[in-house]
Amino acid sequence: MAQSNRRASGGRIDRNRPVRFQFNGKSYEGYEGDTLASALLANGVRVTARSFKYHRPRGIVGHGPEEPATLVELDGEDASGNRPATTVPLRDGLSARSVNCWPSPDFDVSGINQLFARFIPAGFYYKTFKWPNWHLFEPTIRKAAGLAAAPAQPPSSGHFEARHAHADVLIAGAGPAGLQAALEAGRAGKRVFIADEGTEAGGSLLNRNLTINGQPAMDWVADAVQELRGMGNVTHLQNATVWAYREHNLLIVNEREPEQGSVLERSWRVRAGEVVIATGATERAMVFADNDRPGVMLASSVQAYVNRWGVAPGQRVVLFTNNNSVYAVAADLVAAGVTVEAILDSRDTVPQEALDTAQGITVHTGTVAAGVKGHKRLRAVHAVSAKSGADTWIDCDLLGHSGGWNPTVHLWSQSRSPLRFDEDLSAFVPDAAAQACRAIGAAAGDLTLDRIVQGGLDLPYAIEPLWRVDVPGQRGKAFLDLQNDVSVSDVQLALREGYDNVEHVKRYTTGGMGIDQGKTGNINIIGTVAMQKGVPLQDVGTTTFRSPYTPVSFGAIGGLREESVLFPYRHTPVTQWNKDNGAVMYEAGARWRRPGYFPKPGEGLQEAVNRECLAVREGVGVYDGSPLGTFELKGRDVPRFLDFLYSNVMSSLKPGDGRYGLMLSDDGLILDDGVAFRLDEHRWMVSTSTGHADAVNQHMEKLLQTEFPDWQVMITTVTSQWNNATICGPRARDVMQALGTDIDLSPEAFPFMSFRDGTVAGIPARVVRVSFTGELSFEVNVAPRHMAELWAKVMEAGAPFGILPVGSESSHVLRVEKGFLSLGHEVDGTVDAYDLSMGWVMSKKKPDYLGKRSVALRREGGSTRRELVGILPGDPNRQVPEGAPLTLGGRKEATEGLVTACVWSVVNERWVGLALLENGHARHGETAHVRLKDGVIPITIAKPVFHDPDGKLLRS
Repeated sequence: MAQSNRRASGGRIDRNRPVRFQFNGKSYEGYEGDTLASALLANGVRVTARSFKYHRPRGIVGHGPEEPATLVELDGEDASGNRPATTVPLRDGLSARSVNCWPSPDFDVSGINQLFARFIPAGFYYKTFKWPNWHLFEPTIRKAAGLAAAPAQPPSSGHFEARHAHADVLIAGAGPAGLQAALEAGRAGKRVFIADEGTEAGGSLLNRNLTINGQPAMDWVADAVQELRGMGNVTHLQNATVWAYREHNLLIVNEREPEQGSVLERSWRVRAGEVVIATGATERAMVFADNDRPGVMLASSVQAYVNRWGVAPGQRVVLFTNNNSVYAVAADLVAAGVTVEAILDSRDTVPQEALDTAQGITVHTGTVAAGVKGHKRLRAVHAVSAKSGADTWIDCDLLGHSGGWNPTVHLWSQSRSPLRFDEDLSAFVPDAAAQACRAIGAAAGDLTLDRIVQGGLDLPYAIEPLWRVDVPGQRGKAFLDLQNDVSVSDVQLALREGYDNVEHVKRYTTGGMGIDQGKTGNINIIGTVAMQKGVPLQDVGTTTFRSPYTPVSFGAIGGLREESVLFPYRHTPVTQWNKDNGAVMYEAGARWRRPGYFPKPGEGLQEAVNRECLAVREGVGVYDGSPLGTFELKGRDVPRFLDFLYSNVMSSLKPGDGRYGLMLSDDGLILDDGVAFRLDEHRWMVSTSTGHADAVNQHMEKLLQTEFPDWQVMITTVTSQWNNATICGPRARDVMQALGTDIDLSPEAFPFMSFRDGTVAGIPARVVRVSFTGELSFEVNVAPRHMAELWAKVMEAGAPFGILPVGSESSHVLRVEKGFLSLGHEVDGTVDAYDLSMGWVMSKKKPDYLGKRSVALRREGGSTRRELVGILPGDPNRQVPEGAPLTLGGRKEATEGLVTACVWSVVNERWVGLALLENGHARHGETAHVRLKDGVIPITIAKPVFHDPDGKLLRS
């Protein structure tokens, strides 16, 4: 299969390993080592994409992550979207298609948008489509200007993984500067973590014909990599992008296709003592009419395709520049047998060393490219003298242009370190570091090799900025940001309409947003704003470079955590028993490992949960309640502290008794719920939810240290000092008696919401009468060293009564049947106690408690509130997904609530649920509607209690 633009020799590809692939349904061939972009160019494919808004024909522009034009969607096992074609490694069987065009980039029906370009400038969507309703136009607009769809299925051939690492030095980039830094740090014995986004080390040296100490530069790279590979203190990753820089030198790295096993991508969180940013520099485009046509490429990318991949993107080339770097490009092209028709240099005077590099090539100084001929294939460039205005057309099939180089400062900016404008480089460069980091090499503005590596030879860098070509009679759109179709006229419109802050310009025009993040066009936008306002670029400033630096898959961000990684999992003494007895383990709040359910062979989740729930409702079950947060408070001021902390009165409790209560935050919303027990006059025990235990601890300490520093209250965390087995169900008292205890278990002697100290099964214990299931329950608390023994004895004593271990899934069902609230479900950060029908827990006797005034102010507003209700699906066998919206009559208008939980109730033999619904308390008996993708489900609104509404069982 012919590759018409493939050079006969050269490049870092393996010509002995042909690779077949498909692009937009057509078959092509490339070589191992190609990218999708280099293979398409080798096969003479010019039109590879359509632009975002106008659907103009586009071709390959760059050669790496800076590629702004050709985004592709991958099919099959490689399924992913919005991948720059320049970053997709070619592999046998690869199937890719262009994004945002139909039926193909060669003929795109939406290309008609080009005829109406003047009517859809930047910001047009803010001013139109207001009548009759935006939603009328929304589907069409999203389809016309959308990007790739998310893959329908996750990859089946592997998995994603997350890892954590610590390093003395993290180096981002394995170009000459990064490799040199890694060698020096590694030789000094430091722990080094070096990550580079390329498939092989070398950075810009891969694309250029340079020497170091008289030898090919890539030989120096190979020696450096070999030395690093032999250092046990160095971790070296290729095909790994450092895409985020967080506080305290935490960096996130996305490693693609690591060598080990079936891992597709690996996400690294690396905490570094020092960060070295060696990310190189990105070439920026020249701005002139029709600078987006297929055949118009970045000059360095032309050089890269010729040298690295053995591809000649064109046979007759014109180069357009304002700096020295293009002259080295011209020399490499000539050496490869490519005809360079001319160099157009906007500078009146070109340094002699640059002219010497490109001997034999016609150089037009003081000349600009004002436009091009050709719609889908470049035919000629319009060369215009900036002084005289004399012009000529130069025939060619490729235009390589370079507007200069921008240090790649994205990570530097993410570290919150400032930038400054360097007049000599006409670029923004790193200024003072805000964290323990430094930029080196091209990322710091050192754009020649001899400034980076001793013995390197390179052409000195010199530039005269040209932010846009502006000649009389110029026609055609001049693009600043190719990815988002942002032209010079768009920026000028934004300024005319008062959006003169560079951040406002960005949002008005979308320039520098999305995948691009300002890699190629950002400074040209800043330059255009500066020219229009007549101010220096430093005064305009830059937009914020946000993470991720390049796109990252959601799979990689989530990653698979195998066992504990950053923090150790917290286990109870019966964790191993749970695993040995078939428990499916879940991760609970504060990193606890606890059983979700206990399936028998052949059982699924629902069958196992039904069995466990039935045991608790009709017989007896036991669950490990050890992870619940537990605190002991001591001091004479504890009673008034708890009265301020909880919304109800706690100080009236007598020793041995307890009370359920709500803690509110200062804005009146629910922080946590739990129980407080009085141990003696000055000693109390407070229980909280598992997930909020740490937050409650911080909450209490903050109040004591900032609001009540004179109060005598001492808080001790005793979560890990007490473990408990909670025996629950109608036969719970029978199991307790079978265990043997010196505690009187009768309801009269041991009522609900009280505790007793004694022995159980011969073990010192504190037994508490609480219930999170709505059934008779005894929470047996023992020291951790006795927990495994207690658990074994409970299972033995309960065997005649059919006792079953109960997991968190069943606990969820049981609490929904009783209408007990759950943080993160019903307590969603918007509701208060009155919304949850818990006004009884809001004391009217206390003059004050935390959050009281905020609740009153919020409710005085008279706004419609979402209130807790029970729901019964019209079809008793139909489950309603948790989180599903409740909408008026099932229509698409704004929601009036949401489903917070829906479970199969073993006592009701049907699906029941809880929901937050506007004015729900007054709507019992009414019908509401849940809207789903596949239709509307009618539900009946009911009281949020489906079992034992009077609470007789838990008090029995």
